[in-house]
Amino acid sequence: MLFIKRYLLPRIVQFLVVVCVGITIVFFVPRLTPVDPVHQVISQITSQGAFMASAAVDALRQSLTELYGLEGGMFQQYFAFWGRLIKGDFGPSLFQFPTPVMDLIMISLPWTAGLLITTTIISWIIGNLLGGLAGYFKNKAWAKTLDNISMVLRPIPYYIFSLLLLILFAYLIPIFPSAGGYSVGRRIGFNWAFISDLLIHSFLPAMSLVILGIAANFMTMKLIVSNIVAEDYVMYAKAGGLKESTIAFKYVIKNGLLPQITGLALSLGQIFGGALITEIVFSYPGLGTLLYGAINSGDYNLIMGVTSLSVIGIAGATLLVDLIYPLFDPRIRYR
Repeated sequence: MLFIKRYLLPRIVQFLVVVCVGITIVFFVPRLTPVDPVHQVISQITSQGAFMASAAVDALRQSLTELYGLEGGMFQQYFAFWGRLIKGDFGPSLFQFPTPVMDLIMISLPWTAGLLITTTIISWIIGNLLGGLAGYFKNKAWAKTLDNISMVLRPIPYYIFSLLLLILFAYLIPIFPSAGGYSVGRRIGFNWAFISDLLIHSFLPAMSLVILGIAANFMTMKLIVSNIVAEDYVMYAKAGGLKESTIAFKYVIKNGLLPQITGLALSLGQIFGGALITEIVFSYPGLGTLLYGAINSGDYNLIMGVTSLSVIGIAGATLLVDLIYPLFDPRIRYR
């Protein structure tokens, strides 16, 4: 009961506050821009040579205003938006009308989720393992080499590194495709032909996230381990004649992983943003490419749909990591 009161409930409240603030920002920012989505749709129709009487234009404007949830004042629209959000209804896409926004998101979401989850797990495990070993065996030549490589890679932005991989391995050395999630004309199915094609197209986007992720986790873990090796229990283990490998894995790296779990929760937003940028660079058919297209075309509803679900997803993932943390560190259960 104490755990629920002191640990669980505060984090659930924090999650709800983050979601409310994020969704509120998502709602108001597009409405503060001078873009009128209803006027854009009508202008697009009339620019294609279609003649519409003034009464027909007024009727269309009224229908579009209702359809896009733009009726009434700002706060009336705000509460109506929350009602639609709870039901998962973001309305139709403006420039892929009448396709519902949620349908477009559900098409792109598996691509982003697969790329994000896979690369995050791989980079977290490899980065922490190498960082822990390099921190413990810091005088080894291989540890110094890995440290220098990580110092070079860590400051590079996601989009710069993605462009470098794209230019190098898709144009100068054309080993991998430059864009897309699978080959044009390839029939989607659970078979090796499609899976292998998908893996080839996903390799460069995944590598750009994995390599930078490994560098970030490596440097953080190495710094943590450099402090742990000076702890008394590590000194006693060395004095007791335990093997170096046993001390490294069971005493040093194991304890170093605890703050890295917290770090993972705090960095999920940055990782997600990097994944979206990477998708745009490689034209990968995920939420990043979908959002980029929505911004370019002024698709009001689609922008709010993608960003709203992104806020909820990141906050939910952070909450999940926070809730399972006591399973790894019992000391914080009753704090």
